[in-house]
Amino acid sequence: MTWTDLASCPVMRQVLTAGSLASVLSMAVMARGSRRDTGSAIAALNAPSHWFWGDRALRRNEASWRFTPLGAATHHASAVFWAVFYELLRARRQRPTPANAVVDAVALTAVAAVVDLKLVPERLTPGFERRLSKRNLAWVYVGFAAGLALGGVLAARRRSDERR
Repeated sequence: MTWTDLASCPVMRQVLTAGSLASVLSMAVMARGSRRDTGSAIAALNAPSHWFWGDRALRRNEASWRFTPLGAATHHASAVFWAVFYELLRARRQRPTPANAVVDAVALTAVAAVVDLKLVPERLTPGFERRLSKRNLAWVYVGFAAGLALGGVLAARRRSDERR
Protein backbone atom coordinates (compact mmCIF):
# COMPACT_ATOMS: atom_id res chain seq x y z
CA MET A 1 0.00 0.00 0.00
CA THR A 2 1.38 3.38 -1.01
CA TRP A 3 0.80 6.87 0.44
CA THR A 4 -1.46 7.54 -2.55
CA ASP A 5 -3.57 4.50 -1.65
CA LEU A 6 -3.85 5.70 1.95
CA ALA A 7 -4.74 9.23 0.91
CA SER A 8 -7.48 7.95 -1.41
CA CYS A 9 -9.14 5.99 1.41
CA PRO A 10 -12.09 8.17 2.55
CA VAL A 11 -11.59 7.56 6.27
CA MET A 12 -7.84 8.19 6.05
CA ARG A 13 -8.49 11.35 4.04
CA GLN A 14 -10.89 12.53 6.77
CA VAL A 15 -8.33 11.74 9.51
CA LEU A 16 -5.55 13.55 7.66
CA THR A 17 -7.80 16.53 6.87
CA ALA A 18 -9.14 16.96 10.41
CA GLY A 19 -5.73 16.32 11.98
CA SER A 20 -3.94 18.71 9.66
CA LEU A 21 -6.52 21.46 10.18
CA ALA A 22 -6.32 20.96 13.96
CA SER A 23 -2.53 21.08 13.79
CA VAL A 24 -2.31 24.20 11.62
CA LEU A 25 -4.97 26.19 13.48
CA SER A 26 -3.62 25.30 16.92
CA MET A 27 -0.04 26.09 15.81
CA ALA A 28 -1.16 29.50 14.55
CA VAL A 29 -2.83 30.22 17.90
CA MET A 30 0.21 28.80 19.69
CA ALA A 31 2.55 31.13 17.81
CA ARG A 32 0.41 34.14 18.66
CA GLY A 33 0.24 33.18 22.34
CA SER A 34 3.92 32.35 22.42
CA ARG A 35 4.82 35.78 21.06
CA ARG A 36 2.70 37.40 23.76
CA ASP A 37 4.03 35.23 26.60
CA THR A 38 7.69 34.82 25.65
CA GLY A 39 8.37 37.46 23.02
CA SER A 40 8.99 34.70 20.47
CA ALA A 41 6.41 33.07 18.22
CA ILE A 42 8.68 30.02 17.92
CA ALA A 43 9.33 29.29 21.61
CA ALA A 44 6.15 27.26 22.16
CA LEU A 45 6.63 25.45 18.84
CA ASN A 46 10.09 24.28 19.89
CA ALA A 47 8.69 22.87 23.13
CA PRO A 48 7.05 19.67 21.80
CA SER A 49 10.51 18.41 20.84
CA HIS A 50 11.32 18.10 24.56
CA TRP A 51 10.38 14.40 24.42
CA PHE A 52 13.59 13.93 22.41
CA TRP A 53 15.85 16.86 23.33
CA GLY A 54 14.87 17.33 26.98
CA ASP A 55 14.61 20.67 28.77
CA ARG A 56 16.83 22.47 26.23
CA ALA A 57 13.86 22.43 23.84
CA LEU A 58 11.70 24.06 26.50
CA ARG A 59 14.13 26.96 26.86
CA ARG A 60 14.84 27.64 23.17
CA ASN A 61 13.18 30.81 21.91
CA GLU A 62 14.66 31.09 18.41
CA ALA A 63 14.05 28.91 15.38
CA SER A 64 16.46 26.01 15.28
CA TRP A 65 17.09 23.08 12.94
CA ARG A 66 17.28 20.90 16.03
CA PHE A 67 14.12 21.90 17.90
CA THR A 68 11.66 23.62 15.54
CA PRO A 69 11.06 20.97 12.82
CA LEU A 70 10.81 18.18 15.40
CA GLY A 71 8.48 20.31 17.55
CA ALA A 72 6.23 21.01 14.57
CA ALA A 73 6.29 17.38 13.41
CA THR A 74 5.54 16.13 16.92
CA HIS A 75 2.62 18.52 17.26
CA HIS A 76 1.30 17.54 13.84
CA ALA A 77 1.63 13.81 14.54
CA SER A 78 -0.22 14.30 17.81
CA ALA A 79 -3.03 16.13 16.01
CA VAL A 80 -3.37 13.32 13.46
CA PHE A 81 -3.33 10.77 16.32
CA TRP A 82 -6.24 12.55 18.03
CA ALA A 83 -8.03 12.91 14.68
CA VAL A 84 -8.21 9.11 14.48
CA PHE A 85 -10.29 9.10 17.66
CA TYR A 86 -12.32 12.04 16.39
CA GLU A 87 -13.19 10.13 13.22
CA LEU A 88 -14.08 7.04 15.29
CA LEU A 89 -16.44 9.23 17.29
CA ARG A 90 -17.90 10.70 14.10
CA ALA A 91 -18.41 7.21 12.63
CA ARG A 92 -20.72 6.35 15.54
CA ARG A 93 -23.09 9.15 14.56
CA GLN A 94 -26.27 8.01 12.79
CA ARG A 95 -26.50 11.36 11.04
CA PRO A 96 -23.22 13.31 10.96
CA THR A 97 -24.03 17.01 10.80
CA PRO A 98 -22.01 20.20 11.09
CA ALA A 99 -23.54 20.84 14.52
CA ASN A 100 -22.55 17.48 15.98
CA ALA A 101 -19.13 17.79 14.30
CA VAL A 102 -18.52 20.78 16.58
CA VAL A 103 -19.87 18.96 19.66
CA ASP A 104 -17.66 15.94 18.92
CA ALA A 105 -14.62 18.17 18.35
CA VAL A 106 -15.09 19.96 21.68
CA ALA A 107 -15.61 16.66 23.53
CA LEU A 108 -12.58 14.99 21.95
CA THR A 109 -10.42 18.07 22.55
CA ALA A 110 -11.39 18.07 26.23
CA VAL A 111 -10.27 14.44 26.48
CA ALA A 112 -7.04 15.23 24.62
CA ALA A 113 -6.30 18.13 26.98
CA VAL A 114 -6.81 15.97 30.07
CA VAL A 115 -4.61 13.21 28.65
CA ASP A 116 -1.94 15.68 27.42
CA LEU A 117 -1.77 17.77 30.57
CA LYS A 118 -2.71 15.42 33.42
CA LEU A 119 -2.29 11.75 32.52
CA VAL A 120 0.86 11.27 30.46
CA PRO A 121 4.36 11.32 31.96
CA GLU A 122 5.97 14.77 31.94
CA ARG A 123 8.34 13.82 29.11
CA LEU A 124 5.34 13.09 26.88
CA THR A 125 3.34 16.26 27.60
CA PRO A 126 3.02 18.70 24.70
CA GLY A 127 5.66 20.95 26.27
CA PHE A 128 4.08 24.16 25.03
CA GLU A 129 2.07 24.31 28.27
CA ARG A 130 5.37 25.25 29.94
CA ARG A 131 5.81 28.25 27.62
CA LEU A 132 2.26 29.60 27.53
CA SER A 133 -0.01 31.27 30.06
CA LYS A 134 -3.07 29.27 31.06
CA ARG A 135 -5.20 31.59 28.94
CA ASN A 136 -3.09 31.11 25.81
CA LEU A 137 -2.86 27.38 26.47
CA ALA A 138 -6.67 27.24 26.53
CA TRP A 139 -6.76 29.12 23.22
CA VAL A 140 -4.43 26.53 21.66
CA TYR A 141 -6.96 23.83 22.52
CA VAL A 142 -9.77 26.02 21.16
CA GLY A 143 -7.82 26.25 17.88
CA PHE A 144 -7.36 22.49 17.95
CA ALA A 145 -11.10 21.90 18.44
CA ALA A 146 -11.88 24.37 15.64
CA GLY A 147 -9.61 22.47 13.27
CA LEU A 148 -11.19 19.13 14.12
CA ALA A 149 -14.67 20.63 13.77
CA LEU A 150 -13.81 22.17 10.41
CA GLY A 151 -12.57 18.78 9.24
CA GLY A 152 -15.79 17.18 10.47
CA VAL A 153 -17.95 19.81 8.78
CA LEU A 154 -16.10 19.35 5.48
CA ALA A 155 -16.52 15.55 5.73
CA ALA A 156 -20.24 15.90 6.50
CA ARG A 157 -20.68 18.19 3.50
CA ARG A 158 -18.72 15.80 1.29
CA ARG A 159 -20.98 12.90 2.39
CA SER A 160 -24.07 15.02 1.77
CA ASP A 161 -22.86 15.98 -1.71
CA GLU A 162 -22.09 12.32 -2.53
CA ARG A 163 -25.66 11.30 -1.61
CA ARG A 164 -27.16 13.78 -4.07
